[in-house]
Amino acid sequence: MTTQTTETFQAINPATGETLPGVFTEATVSDVADACEQAAQTFQTYRQLSGHAKADLLDGIATEIETLGDELLQRAHLETALPIARLTGERGRTCGQLRLFASYLRDGSWVDARIDTALPDRQPAPRPSLRQMLRPLGPVAVFGASNFPLAFSVAGGDTASALAAGCPVVVKAHPAHPGTSALVGNAIGRAVAALGLPAGIFRLVQGRSNAVGMALVQHPAIKAVGFTGSFRGGKALFDAANARPEPIPVYAEMGSTNPVFVLPGALAERGDALARAYVESVTMGVGQFCTNPGLLIGEKTAQWPAFVQAVGEVVSQTPVGTMLTPAIAGSYQRGLAHLQTVAGVQQISESGGLAANFAPGTPTILQTSAQNFLGNPVLAEEVFGPGSVLIEAETRAELLAVAHALGGHLTATVHGTADELPEYADLLAILEQKVGRLLINGFPTGVEVSHAMQHGGPYPATTDSRSTSVGTNAIRRFARPVCYQNFPDALLPAELRDQNPLGIWRLMDDELKK
Repeated sequence: MTTQTTETFQAINPATGETLPGVFTEATVSDVADACEQAAQTFQTYRQLSGHAKADLLDGIATEIETLGDELLQRAHLETALPIARLTGERGRTCGQLRLFASYLRDGSWVDARIDTALPDRQPAPRPSLRQMLRPLGPVAVFGASNFPLAFSVAGGDTASALAAGCPVVVKAHPAHPGTSALVGNAIGRAVAALGLPAGIFRLVQGRSNAVGMALVQHPAIKAVGFTGSFRGGKALFDAANARPEPIPVYAEMGSTNPVFVLPGALAERGDALARAYVESVTMGVGQFCTNPGLLIGEKTAQWPAFVQAVGEVVSQTPVGTMLTPAIAGSYQRGLAHLQTVAGVQQISESGGLAANFAPGTPTILQTSAQNFLGNPVLAEEVFGPGSVLIEAETRAELLAVAHALGGHLTATVHGTADELPEYADLLAILEQKVGRLLINGFPTGVEVSHAMQHGGPYPATTDSRSTSVGTNAIRRFARPVCYQNFPDALLPAELRDQNPLGIWRLMDDELKK
């Protein structure tokens, strides 16, 4: 990566291959350094901002995004081929999570204030006054995701939670939707300026090369990273961050096959309905969700062949979709082809529709045995797109063996009747150790933005299974605990002062109270 460049690029419509209007400049080392240094300078001011002031900023960003109106939706549609209805919903989710964090900040209790008052007369040694709360880490690097150009991108959950924590943000826009990213980035800039805040609170850098992202992660001003994307990309950033003189945390969501287990009773009771719901989940958004169910495991019962046949019939009626980019479509096709080189893997069906676009995603379901799956770990790897693998277990023991063999995933699902679910408590116990979210009688596509949501899982689904990238707990990724010992009350943050001027919940001398 050079320090100076005039290299430019343009977005491509994945449905037509057409080059879209708008020319974007590849960021240089100097551009990245400037953004990071501005963020570091701004941090000294922004970290001291009240929760209410930061909440006003998040609300302002949401309003500015909404003000963009159809211009934003149309540009995102051209750059991603995602339907306008889907993008409208995603815009609502994006603004909703910004406002959820704003509400969380106004409540203020998220800082986890803990107070142990002084005990000067305690024997054999007195106890000092100890007060602890969460404080912001510092500037955060955020990488926009390809599959959610709004909700996991420039103003997505990583940016919202980092800003809420009190951390300036430098976003590396995804090169597949630079125009969408620029529109949202400018909206954030207007919200910052409207409140008279320093511009360094938020910066956007563009670029197609990996060097831009690496320069960002390696800059000493950056104190944490948020990433959603491929395993290869996330692991490279994680390794680079840990190789720094000062290693920093990388919260990378890197992919998951989200196994679905169908128990015999559920198969007998509603096999046809499950077949349709499964295919709909696999192909939703052309399979480009991190919670796409890439594996379905069931026991070989009398109903299993009919279920497999029903799955095939639904898939054959499902049209070919347009994937986000030609590169993603090509990767999907190569991934499926690679799985089919494994002996014992059969294709039971693929979409009968014609691929009438530049980046086709053909719905495809493969099938294999549990024994074959257990002997070929490659079958457990994510193939990003509208494909999935059915795994046939001869016995309950084989089904449990498949569960034991799984790596870390974002989700796992179990379909069963009310009577049989308790009989499979051992399966649930295994899966609880493998995932961040465990579902009963549902499908994992669709992630609610709420206080209780957990969107993260054991490696290799993420680099830190203790964190979430969705929901209000995401704020904790970008904060650290600080303890203040024997501080005069006037020098303490407001959250820790004796009179509790903010009226927040605090753990005070072993009792949670206001």
